[in-house]
Amino acid sequence: MTNEAGQADVDELLFADEEIGAELDVTGIEQEPWLLLIVDDEKQIHQVTRMVLHDFEFAGRKLDFLSAYSAHEARQLLKEQPNIAVVLLDVVMEVEDAGLQIVRYIRDELKNQAIRIILRTGQPGQAPERTVIMEYDINDYKEKTELTSQKLFTTIVTALRSYRDIKTIEKSRVGLEEIIKSSASLFELQSLKKFASGVLTQMTSIVNVHKNALHCSFAVTKGVEDIYILAASGDYAASQDARARDVVPIDVLSEIEMAFHNRRSSFSADRFVVYFQSKMGMENVIYMNGFQELSEWERYLIDIYSANVSVAFENLYLNEELESTQQEIIYTMGEITETRSKETGHHVKRVAEYSRLLALKYGLSESEAEVIRLATPMHDVGKVGIPDAILNKPAALTPEEFEIMKSHANLGYEMLKHSNKKVLYAAAIIAWQHHERYDGTGYPQGLKGEEIHLYGRITALADVFDALCSDRVYKKAWELDRVLELLRAERGKHFDPQIVDLFLNHLDEFLQIKEMYR
Repeated sequence: MTNEAGQADVDELLFADEEIGAELDVTGIEQEPWLLLIVDDEKQIHQVTRMVLHDFEFAGRKLDFLSAYSAHEARQLLKEQPNIAVVLLDVVMEVEDAGLQIVRYIRDELKNQAIRIILRTGQPGQAPERTVIMEYDINDYKEKTELTSQKLFTTIVTALRSYRDIKTIEKSRVGLEEIIKSSASLFELQSLKKFASGVLTQMTSIVNVHKNALHCSFAVTKGVEDIYILAASGDYAASQDARARDVVPIDVLSEIEMAFHNRRSSFSADRFVVYFQSKMGMENVIYMNGFQELSEWERYLIDIYSANVSVAFENLYLNEELESTQQEIIYTMGEITETRSKETGHHVKRVAEYSRLLALKYGLSESEAEVIRLATPMHDVGKVGIPDAILNKPAALTPEEFEIMKSHANLGYEMLKHSNKKVLYAAAIIAWQHHERYDGTGYPQGLKGEEIHLYGRITALADVFDALCSDRVYKKAWELDRVLELLRAERGKHFDPQIVDLFLNHLDEFLQIKEMYR
Protein backbone atom coordinates (compact mmCIF):
# COMPACT_ATOMS: atom_id res chain seq x y z
CA MET A 1 0.00 0.00 0.00
CA THR A 2 1.89 3.09 -1.28
CA ASN A 3 1.07 6.51 0.14
CA GLU A 4 2.77 9.69 1.30
CA ALA A 5 3.03 8.41 4.85
CA GLY A 6 4.67 5.23 3.61
CA GLN A 7 7.22 7.21 1.60
CA ALA A 8 8.04 9.29 4.66
CA ASP A 9 8.60 6.10 6.65
CA VAL A 10 11.12 4.88 4.12
CA ASP A 11 12.93 8.20 4.06
CA GLU A 12 13.27 8.20 7.84
CA LEU A 13 14.87 4.77 7.76
CA LEU A 14 17.04 5.48 4.72
CA PHE A 15 18.59 8.66 5.98
CA ALA A 16 18.81 8.21 9.73
CA ASP A 17 22.49 8.76 10.50
CA GLU A 18 22.75 7.41 14.06
CA GLU A 19 25.58 4.96 14.55
CA ILE A 20 24.65 1.36 15.25
CA GLY A 21 26.76 -0.40 17.87
CA ALA A 22 27.19 -4.11 18.42
CA GLU A 23 26.37 -6.12 21.55
CA LEU A 24 29.57 -6.78 23.52
CA ASP A 25 28.84 -10.38 24.55
CA VAL A 26 29.93 -11.92 21.26
CA THR A 27 31.90 -15.09 21.89
CA GLY A 28 33.08 -15.92 18.41
CA ILE A 29 31.24 -19.23 18.55
CA GLU A 30 29.09 -19.80 15.48
CA GLN A 31 25.48 -20.20 16.60
CA GLU A 32 22.15 -20.38 14.84
CA PRO A 33 20.81 -16.93 13.90
CA TRP A 34 17.74 -15.29 15.39
CA LEU A 35 14.76 -15.42 13.04
CA LEU A 36 13.18 -12.02 12.32
CA LEU A 37 9.94 -11.90 10.31
CA ILE A 38 9.10 -8.67 8.47
CA VAL A 39 5.39 -8.40 7.59
CA ASP A 40 4.61 -5.39 5.40
CA ASP A 41 3.07 -4.79 1.97
CA GLU A 42 5.74 -2.17 1.14
CA LYS A 43 8.81 -3.81 -0.45
CA GLN A 44 10.96 -0.80 0.45
CA ILE A 45 10.23 -1.34 4.15
CA HIS A 46 11.68 -4.86 3.82
CA GLN A 47 14.74 -3.60 1.97
CA VAL A 48 15.49 -0.78 4.39
CA THR A 49 14.95 -2.99 7.46
CA ARG A 50 17.38 -5.57 6.09
CA MET A 51 19.90 -2.87 5.20
CA VAL A 52 19.81 -1.24 8.65
CA LEU A 53 20.09 -4.59 10.47
CA HIS A 54 22.40 -6.43 8.05
CA ASP A 55 25.32 -6.53 10.52
CA PHE A 56 23.19 -6.84 13.65
CA GLU A 57 24.38 -9.32 16.27
CA PHE A 58 23.08 -10.14 19.72
CA ALA A 59 24.49 -12.68 22.20
CA GLY A 60 26.82 -14.03 19.52
CA ARG A 61 23.99 -14.68 17.07
CA LYS A 62 23.22 -12.82 13.85
CA LEU A 63 19.80 -12.16 12.31
CA ASP A 64 18.15 -14.27 9.63
CA PHE A 65 15.39 -12.36 7.79
CA LEU A 66 12.06 -13.74 6.61
CA SER A 67 9.65 -11.60 4.56
CA ALA A 68 5.87 -11.68 4.14
CA TYR A 69 4.07 -9.12 1.96
CA SER A 70 0.55 -10.04 3.02
CA ALA A 71 -1.31 -11.44 6.01
CA HIS A 72 -1.75 -14.73 4.15
CA GLU A 73 2.01 -15.11 3.56
CA ALA A 74 2.66 -14.19 7.19
CA ARG A 75 0.33 -16.92 8.43
CA GLN A 76 2.11 -19.51 6.30
CA LEU A 77 5.57 -18.51 7.51
CA LEU A 78 4.49 -18.37 11.15
CA LYS A 79 3.04 -21.88 10.87
CA GLU A 80 6.11 -23.30 9.09
CA GLN A 81 8.72 -21.55 11.26
CA PRO A 82 7.85 -22.01 14.97
CA ASN A 83 11.25 -20.62 16.05
CA ILE A 84 10.69 -17.06 14.80
CA ALA A 85 11.89 -14.78 17.60
CA VAL A 86 10.54 -11.38 16.54
CA VAL A 87 7.94 -10.18 14.06
CA LEU A 88 7.85 -6.58 12.78
CA LEU A 89 4.21 -6.32 11.87
CA ASP A 90 2.40 -3.73 9.76
CA VAL A 91 -1.22 -3.05 10.73
CA VAL A 92 -2.85 -1.98 7.45
CA MET A 93 -2.31 -4.35 4.52
CA GLU A 94 -5.05 -6.18 2.57
CA VAL A 95 -7.54 -4.86 5.10
CA GLU A 96 -7.33 -2.16 7.75
CA ASP A 97 -6.81 -4.60 10.63
CA ALA A 98 -4.78 -7.31 8.84
CA GLY A 99 -1.90 -7.00 11.33
CA LEU A 100 -4.20 -7.20 14.33
CA GLN A 101 -5.75 -10.38 12.93
CA ILE A 102 -2.26 -11.88 12.71
CA VAL A 103 -1.68 -11.04 16.38
CA ARG A 104 -4.81 -13.04 17.26
CA TYR A 105 -3.62 -15.87 15.00
CA ILE A 106 -0.22 -16.04 16.72
CA ARG A 107 -1.52 -15.96 20.28
CA ASP A 108 -4.87 -17.76 20.00
CA GLU A 109 -4.44 -20.30 17.19
CA LEU A 110 -0.70 -21.04 17.19
CA LYS A 111 -0.57 -20.68 20.99
CA ASN A 112 2.83 -19.05 20.57
CA GLN A 113 3.47 -16.89 23.62
CA ALA A 114 7.24 -16.63 23.17
CA ILE A 115 7.47 -14.71 19.88
CA ARG A 116 7.86 -10.95 20.37
CA ILE A 117 5.38 -8.91 18.32
CA ILE A 118 6.33 -5.34 17.42
CA LEU A 119 3.46 -3.50 15.76
CA ARG A 120 4.82 -1.03 13.23
CA THR A 121 2.27 1.30 11.63
CA GLY A 122 2.30 4.27 9.29
CA GLN A 123 -1.31 5.09 10.06
CA PRO A 124 -1.66 5.33 13.87
CA GLY A 125 -5.18 6.70 13.48
CA GLN A 126 -6.30 3.28 12.17
CA ALA A 127 -4.93 1.54 15.28
CA PRO A 128 -4.58 3.89 18.27
CA GLU A 129 -1.70 2.85 20.53
CA ARG A 130 -3.65 2.81 23.81
CA THR A 131 -6.46 0.70 22.35
CA VAL A 132 -4.12 -1.78 20.65
CA ILE A 133 -1.84 -2.21 23.67
CA MET A 134 -4.80 -2.95 25.95
CA GLU A 135 -6.76 -5.22 23.62
CA TYR A 136 -4.01 -7.14 21.80
CA ASP A 137 -1.12 -9.20 23.18
CA ILE A 138 1.69 -7.24 21.52
CA ASN A 139 5.07 -6.36 23.00
CA ASP A 140 5.79 -3.00 21.42
CA TYR A 141 4.07 -0.33 19.32
CA LYS A 142 5.99 1.95 16.96
CA GLU A 143 4.98 4.53 14.43
CA LYS A 144 7.10 4.07 11.32
CA THR A 145 8.04 7.76 11.32
CA GLU A 146 9.74 7.38 14.72
CA LEU A 147 11.75 4.25 13.84
CA THR A 148 15.19 5.60 13.05
CA SER A 149 17.97 3.08 12.59
CA GLN A 150 19.15 3.40 16.20
CA LYS A 151 15.63 3.08 17.60
CA LEU A 152 15.03 0.04 15.42
CA PHE A 153 18.26 -1.48 16.71
CA THR A 154 17.26 -0.80 20.33
CA THR A 155 13.78 -2.19 19.76
CA ILE A 156 15.11 -5.46 18.30
CA VAL A 157 17.68 -5.90 21.07
CA THR A 158 15.00 -5.43 23.71
CA ALA A 159 12.68 -7.89 21.97
CA LEU A 160 15.41 -10.52 21.58
CA ARG A 161 16.40 -10.23 25.23
CA SER A 162 12.79 -10.93 26.23
CA TYR A 163 12.50 -13.80 23.74
CA ARG A 164 15.75 -15.36 24.96
CA ASP A 165 14.64 -15.19 28.60
CA ILE A 166 11.22 -16.66 27.83
CA LYS A 167 12.79 -19.56 25.90
CA THR A 168 15.22 -20.14 28.78
CA ILE A 169 12.32 -20.37 31.23
CA GLU A 170 10.46 -22.64 28.81
CA LYS A 171 13.49 -24.90 28.46
CA SER A 172 13.91 -24.97 32.22
CA ARG A 173 10.28 -26.03 32.61
CA VAL A 174 10.81 -28.87 30.11
CA GLY A 175 13.82 -30.05 32.12
CA LEU A 176 11.84 -30.00 35.36
CA GLU A 177 9.02 -31.95 33.71
CA GLU A 178 11.51 -34.61 32.62
CA ILE A 179 12.78 -34.93 36.20
CA ILE A 180 9.24 -35.10 37.60
CA LYS A 181 8.34 -37.81 35.08
CA SER A 182 11.45 -39.73 36.10
CA SER A 183 10.62 -39.54 39.81
CA ALA A 184 7.16 -40.93 39.04
CA SER A 185 8.64 -43.95 37.30
CA LEU A 186 11.66 -44.87 39.41
CA PHE A 187 11.30 -48.59 38.79
CA GLU A 188 11.21 -48.37 35.00
CA LEU A 189 14.30 -49.65 33.25
CA GLN A 190 15.08 -46.23 31.78
CA SER A 191 14.45 -44.15 34.90
CA LEU A 192 18.07 -43.20 35.44
CA LYS A 193 18.46 -42.25 31.79
CA LYS A 194 15.28 -40.16 31.87
CA PHE A 195 16.51 -38.43 34.97
CA ALA A 196 19.94 -37.81 33.42
CA SER A 197 18.26 -36.33 30.35
CA GLY A 198 16.21 -34.01 32.55
CA VAL A 199 19.32 -32.95 34.46
CA LEU A 200 21.06 -32.12 31.19
CA THR A 201 18.09 -30.07 29.92
CA GLN A 202 17.92 -28.17 33.20
CA MET A 203 21.66 -27.50 33.28
CA THR A 204 21.69 -26.20 29.69
CA SER A 205 18.92 -23.77 30.61
CA ILE A 206 21.01 -22.33 33.44
CA VAL A 207 23.84 -21.36 31.06
CA ASN A 208 21.62 -20.79 28.01
CA VAL A 209 23.52 -23.30 25.88
CA HIS A 210 21.80 -25.00 22.97
CA LYS A 211 24.22 -27.71 21.88
CA ASN A 212 26.99 -30.12 22.81
CA ALA A 213 26.22 -31.38 26.30
CA LEU A 214 27.16 -34.72 27.88
CA HIS A 215 26.23 -36.42 31.12
CA CYS A 216 28.72 -39.20 31.89
CA SER A 217 28.88 -41.77 34.64
CA PHE A 218 31.79 -43.86 35.83
CA ALA A 219 30.65 -47.48 35.96
CA VAL A 220 31.83 -51.08 35.96
CA THR A 221 30.31 -53.22 33.21
CA LYS A 222 31.24 -56.89 32.89
CA GLY A 223 34.16 -56.32 35.22
CA VAL A 224 35.56 -53.42 33.17
CA GLU A 225 35.74 -49.89 34.54
CA ASP A 226 34.83 -47.22 32.01
CA ILE A 227 33.02 -43.92 31.40
CA TYR A 228 29.54 -44.25 29.91
CA ILE A 229 27.20 -41.59 28.49
CA LEU A 230 23.87 -41.40 30.33
CA ALA A 231 22.44 -38.48 28.32
CA ALA A 232 23.60 -36.22 25.50
CA SER A 233 22.55 -33.34 23.24
CA GLY A 234 23.81 -31.41 20.22
CA ASP A 235 26.60 -33.15 18.32
CA TYR A 236 26.51 -36.01 20.84
CA ALA A 237 22.73 -36.57 20.84
CA ALA A 238 22.97 -40.10 19.41
CA SER A 239 25.65 -41.19 21.88
CA GLN A 240 23.50 -42.30 24.83
CA ASP A 241 24.59 -45.60 26.44
CA ALA A 242 27.87 -45.60 24.47
CA ARG A 243 31.32 -45.63 26.00
CA ALA A 244 32.64 -42.07 26.00
CA ARG A 245 35.93 -43.16 24.44
CA ASP A 246 34.05 -44.53 21.40
CA VAL A 247 32.21 -41.31 20.43
CA VAL A 248 33.75 -38.28 22.16
CA PRO A 249 36.67 -36.34 20.59
CA ILE A 250 40.01 -36.92 22.28
CA ASP A 251 40.31 -33.39 23.70
CA VAL A 252 36.83 -33.55 25.24
CA LEU A 253 37.41 -37.08 26.57
CA SER A 254 40.66 -35.90 28.15
CA GLU A 255 38.85 -33.16 30.08
CA ILE A 256 36.14 -35.58 31.25
CA GLU A 257 38.73 -38.16 32.37
CA MET A 258 40.66 -35.43 34.19
CA ALA A 259 37.51 -34.42 36.08
CA PHE A 260 36.95 -38.02 37.20
CA HIS A 261 40.62 -38.40 38.11
CA ASN A 262 40.91 -35.13 40.07
CA ARG A 263 37.35 -35.31 41.37
CA ARG A 264 36.69 -31.63 40.79
CA SER A 265 35.01 -29.30 38.32
CA SER A 266 36.72 -26.93 35.89
CA PHE A 267 35.46 -23.84 34.03
CA SER A 268 36.84 -22.29 30.83
CA ALA A 269 35.74 -19.37 28.65
CA ASP A 270 33.35 -21.38 26.48
CA ARG A 271 32.94 -24.70 28.32
CA PHE A 272 32.81 -26.34 31.71
CA VAL A 273 33.21 -29.80 33.25
CA VAL A 274 31.18 -30.35 36.42
CA TYR A 275 32.07 -33.27 38.69
CA PHE A 276 29.76 -34.45 41.46
CA GLN A 277 29.78 -37.50 43.72
CA SER A 278 27.17 -38.96 46.04
CA LYS A 279 27.78 -40.10 49.60
CA MET A 280 27.86 -43.67 48.32
CA GLY A 281 30.67 -42.82 45.92
CA MET A 282 28.67 -42.74 42.67
CA GLU A 283 30.50 -40.43 40.28
CA ASN A 284 29.08 -38.23 37.50
CA VAL A 285 30.47 -35.60 35.15
CA ILE A 286 28.53 -33.10 33.03
CA TYR A 287 30.40 -31.51 30.11
CA MET A 288 29.10 -28.53 28.10
CA ASN A 289 30.50 -26.13 25.53
CA GLY A 290 29.26 -23.43 23.16
CA PHE A 291 28.44 -20.45 25.39
CA GLN A 292 29.93 -17.25 26.75
CA GLU A 293 32.03 -17.27 29.91
CA LEU A 294 29.98 -17.96 33.02
CA SER A 295 29.51 -15.39 35.72
CA GLU A 296 30.29 -16.16 39.35
CA TRP A 297 26.55 -16.31 40.01
CA GLU A 298 26.03 -18.88 37.23
CA ARG A 299 28.88 -21.01 38.61
CA TYR A 300 27.30 -20.81 42.04
CA LEU A 301 23.93 -21.92 40.61
CA ILE A 302 25.59 -24.86 38.87
CA ASP A 303 27.37 -25.92 42.09
CA ILE A 304 24.11 -25.79 44.06
CA TYR A 305 22.22 -27.62 41.34
CA SER A 306 24.89 -30.33 41.11
CA ALA A 307 24.71 -30.91 44.87
CA ASN A 308 20.94 -31.38 44.67
CA VAL A 309 21.24 -33.64 41.65
CA SER A 310 23.79 -35.76 43.50
CA VAL A 311 21.27 -36.45 46.28
CA ALA A 312 18.56 -37.29 43.73
CA PHE A 313 20.88 -39.66 41.85
CA GLU A 314 21.78 -41.42 45.06
CA ASN A 315 18.09 -42.02 45.78
CA LEU A 316 17.65 -43.44 42.28
CA TYR A 317 20.64 -45.75 42.67
CA LEU A 318 19.36 -46.93 46.05
CA ASN A 319 15.94 -47.69 44.59
CA GLU A 320 17.50 -49.65 41.73
CA GLU A 321 19.67 -51.53 44.22
CA LEU A 322 16.58 -52.36 46.30
CA GLU A 323 14.72 -53.58 43.22
CA SER A 324 17.73 -55.62 42.10
CA THR A 325 17.94 -57.28 45.54
CA GLN A 326 14.22 -58.09 45.43
CA GLN A 327 14.63 -59.65 42.00
CA GLU A 328 17.56 -61.73 43.18
CA ILE A 329 15.56 -63.04 46.16
CA ILE A 330 12.65 -63.98 43.90
CA TYR A 331 14.93 -65.77 41.48
CA THR A 332 16.72 -67.61 44.31
CA MET A 333 13.40 -68.84 45.74
CA GLY A 334 12.50 -70.19 42.32
CA GLU A 335 15.81 -72.05 42.10
CA ILE A 336 15.34 -73.49 45.59
CA THR A 337 12.03 -74.99 44.43
CA GLU A 338 13.69 -76.31 41.30
CA THR A 339 16.51 -77.94 43.29
CA ARG A 340 14.14 -79.53 45.80
CA SER A 341 12.07 -81.13 43.06
CA LYS A 342 15.28 -82.39 41.39
CA GLU A 343 14.25 -80.91 38.06
CA THR A 344 16.62 -80.21 35.20
CA GLY A 345 19.00 -77.32 35.83
CA HIS A 346 18.04 -73.89 34.44
CA HIS A 347 14.33 -74.77 34.23
CA VAL A 348 13.30 -71.50 35.86
CA LYS A 349 15.73 -69.53 33.69
CA ARG A 350 14.33 -70.99 30.49
CA VAL A 351 10.69 -70.57 31.54
CA ALA A 352 11.43 -66.97 32.50
CA GLU A 353 13.05 -66.16 29.16
CA TYR A 354 10.38 -68.04 27.14
CA SER A 355 7.67 -66.10 29.02
CA ARG A 356 9.33 -62.73 28.44
CA LEU A 357 9.69 -63.40 24.71
CA LEU A 358 6.08 -64.58 24.43
CA ALA A 359 4.92 -61.44 26.24
CA LEU A 360 6.78 -59.24 23.76
CA LYS A 361 5.42 -61.17 20.78
CA TYR A 362 1.94 -60.79 22.26
CA GLY A 363 2.42 -57.01 22.19
CA LEU A 364 3.11 -56.22 25.84
CA SER A 365 5.53 -53.42 26.69
CA GLU A 366 9.18 -54.03 27.55
CA SER A 367 8.49 -53.14 31.19
CA GLU A 368 5.55 -55.55 31.52
CA ALA A 369 7.45 -58.32 29.75
CA GLU A 370 10.26 -57.78 32.26
CA VAL A 371 7.79 -58.10 35.14
CA ILE A 372 6.67 -61.47 33.74
CA ARG A 373 10.30 -62.60 33.33
CA LEU A 374 11.04 -61.74 36.94
CA ALA A 375 7.83 -63.32 38.28
CA THR A 376 7.80 -66.68 36.47
CA PRO A 377 10.65 -68.24 38.50
CA MET A 378 8.11 -68.40 41.34
CA HIS A 379 5.52 -70.37 39.33
CA ASP A 380 6.09 -73.58 41.32
CA VAL A 381 7.02 -72.02 44.67
CA GLY A 382 4.05 -73.80 46.28
CA LYS A 383 5.86 -77.11 45.81
CA VAL A 384 7.83 -76.35 48.99
CA GLY A 385 4.69 -77.55 50.79
CA ILE A 386 4.48 -80.87 48.92
CA PRO A 387 6.02 -83.95 50.59
CA ASP A 388 9.21 -85.31 48.98
CA ALA A 389 7.64 -88.72 48.52
CA ILE A 390 5.09 -87.23 46.16
CA LEU A 391 7.22 -84.47 44.65
CA ASN A 392 10.02 -86.81 43.58
CA LYS A 393 8.06 -90.03 43.00
CA PRO A 394 9.58 -91.74 39.92
CA ALA A 395 6.29 -93.38 38.97
CA ALA A 396 2.79 -92.14 38.17
CA LEU A 397 0.95 -90.53 41.07
CA THR A 398 -2.18 -92.07 42.52
CA PRO A 399 -5.39 -89.97 42.34
CA GLU A 400 -4.96 -89.08 46.02
CA GLU A 401 -1.33 -88.11 45.53
CA PHE A 402 -2.21 -86.05 42.47
CA GLU A 403 -4.77 -84.08 44.49
CA ILE A 404 -2.02 -83.26 46.99
CA MET A 405 0.34 -82.28 44.14
CA LYS A 406 -2.31 -79.98 42.65
CA SER A 407 -2.52 -78.08 45.92
CA HIS A 408 0.85 -76.42 45.16
CA ALA A 409 -0.97 -73.87 42.94
CA ASN A 410 -3.10 -72.63 45.85
CA LEU A 411 -0.14 -72.83 48.24
CA GLY A 412 1.97 -70.64 45.97
CA TYR A 413 -0.81 -68.08 45.62
CA GLU A 414 -1.39 -67.94 49.39
CA MET A 415 2.32 -67.37 49.96
CA LEU A 416 2.57 -64.43 47.56
CA LYS A 417 -0.85 -62.77 47.37
CA HIS A 418 -0.36 -60.38 50.30
CA SER A 419 2.38 -58.36 48.63
CA ASN A 420 1.56 -55.09 46.87
CA LYS A 421 4.79 -55.23 44.86
CA LYS A 422 4.21 -55.49 41.13
CA VAL A 423 6.53 -58.47 40.58
CA LEU A 424 5.29 -60.45 43.58
CA TYR A 425 1.66 -59.82 42.63
CA ALA A 426 2.39 -61.11 39.14
CA ALA A 427 4.15 -64.13 40.68
CA ALA A 428 1.06 -64.87 42.82
CA ILE A 429 -1.19 -64.85 39.72
CA ILE A 430 1.21 -67.07 37.78
CA ALA A 431 1.63 -69.56 40.66
CA TRP A 432 -2.16 -69.79 40.96
CA GLN A 433 -3.17 -70.03 37.31
CA HIS A 434 -0.38 -71.60 35.26
CA HIS A 435 -2.06 -75.03 35.52
CA GLU A 436 -5.42 -73.75 34.26
CA ARG A 437 -6.38 -74.96 30.78
CA TYR A 438 -7.91 -72.89 28.00
CA ASP A 439 -10.86 -75.32 27.68
CA GLY A 440 -11.67 -75.06 31.40
CA THR A 441 -10.43 -78.51 32.46
CA GLY A 442 -7.40 -77.29 34.43
CA TYR A 443 -6.88 -76.57 38.13
CA PRO A 444 -7.27 -75.23 40.78
CA GLN A 445 -10.29 -73.08 39.73
CA GLY A 446 -11.31 -74.57 36.38
CA LEU A 447 -11.04 -71.20 34.64
CA LYS A 448 -11.71 -71.06 30.91
CA GLY A 449 -10.37 -68.98 27.99
CA GLU A 450 -9.63 -65.38 28.87
CA GLU A 451 -10.90 -65.91 32.42
CA ILE A 452 -7.33 -67.11 32.89
CA HIS A 453 -4.97 -64.17 33.38
CA LEU A 454 -2.67 -63.55 30.41
CA TYR A 455 0.35 -64.12 32.67
CA GLY A 456 -0.98 -67.57 33.53
CA ARG A 457 -1.68 -68.44 29.86
CA ILE A 458 1.82 -67.39 28.82
CA THR A 459 3.56 -69.27 31.63
CA ALA A 460 1.44 -72.39 31.02
CA LEU A 461 2.88 -72.86 27.54
CA ALA A 462 6.43 -71.92 28.55
CA ASP A 463 6.37 -74.33 31.51
CA VAL A 464 4.92 -77.30 29.60
CA PHE A 465 7.25 -76.81 26.64
CA ASP A 466 10.30 -76.84 28.90
CA ALA A 467 9.02 -79.72 31.04
CA LEU A 468 8.47 -81.91 27.95
CA CYS A 469 11.90 -81.04 26.54
CA SER A 470 13.64 -81.92 29.84
CA ASP A 471 14.41 -85.08 31.80
CA ARG A 472 12.30 -85.50 34.94
CA VAL A 473 12.34 -88.15 37.68
CA TYR A 474 9.29 -89.77 36.09
CA LYS A 475 10.22 -89.45 32.36
CA LYS A 476 12.92 -88.81 29.77
CA ALA A 477 12.95 -85.67 27.61
CA TRP A 478 10.78 -85.80 24.49
CA GLU A 479 12.08 -85.17 20.98
CA LEU A 480 11.35 -81.66 19.69
CA ASP A 481 9.01 -82.86 16.91
CA ARG A 482 6.90 -84.74 19.42
CA VAL A 483 6.68 -81.68 21.69
CA LEU A 484 5.62 -79.43 18.80
CA GLU A 485 3.02 -81.97 17.71
CA LEU A 486 1.50 -81.88 21.21
CA LEU A 487 1.44 -78.06 21.24
CA ARG A 488 -0.46 -78.06 17.94
CA ALA A 489 -2.87 -80.72 19.22
CA GLU A 490 -3.53 -78.78 22.45
CA ARG A 491 -4.12 -75.46 20.65
CA GLY A 492 -7.43 -74.17 22.02
CA LYS A 493 -7.59 -77.04 24.54
CA HIS A 494 -4.74 -76.75 27.02
CA PHE A 495 -3.25 -73.56 25.55
CA ASP A 496 -4.41 -70.18 24.30
CA PRO A 497 -4.42 -70.60 20.47
CA GLN A 498 -2.91 -67.15 19.90
CA ILE A 499 0.01 -67.91 22.21
CA VAL A 500 0.61 -71.27 20.49
CA ASP A 501 0.70 -69.51 17.11
CA LEU A 502 3.15 -66.89 18.39
CA PHE A 503 5.40 -69.60 19.79
CA LEU A 504 5.41 -71.67 16.61
CA ASN A 505 5.82 -68.65 14.31
CA HIS A 506 8.94 -67.59 16.21
CA LEU A 507 10.22 -71.04 17.12
CA ASP A 508 13.85 -70.28 16.18
CA GLU A 509 14.04 -67.56 18.83
CA PHE A 510 12.72 -69.90 21.53
CA LEU A 511 15.13 -72.64 20.50
CA GLN A 512 17.99 -70.15 20.86
CA ILE A 513 16.96 -69.62 24.49
CA LYS A 514 16.74 -73.40 24.97
CA GLU A 515 20.26 -73.78 23.64
CA MET A 516 21.59 -70.88 25.71
CA TYR A 517 20.44 -72.48 28.99
CA ARG A 518 21.04 -76.14 28.23
